[in-house]
Amino acid sequence: MRVHLKRTVVRCGCVLVLVGILCLPSVALGQNCSLCYTQAAAAGARIVQGLRSGIVILVLPPMLISVGLAVMTFRKRNHFNDQ
Repeated sequence: MRVHLKRTVVRCGCVLVLVGILCLPSVALGQNCSLCYTQAAAAGARIVQGLRSGIVILVLPPMLISVGLAVMTFRKRNHFNDQ
């Protein structure tokens, strides 16, 4: 009975975290820098393409590292509970 209650609490916590993460991008989109927006709007197509490439280059490595850590954690989740 106690284990079932603990699992239920953990699952509810996970659901709340997931809902929070899904709601976060809508808030984050409102935090645009006006200077960056002005500079990008005044730039030519070549500079805009460079900005897009730079954003991808800056976002991709942390995202891959996070996914790798999540996969490793998922695979090792029961490593210490086998005994």
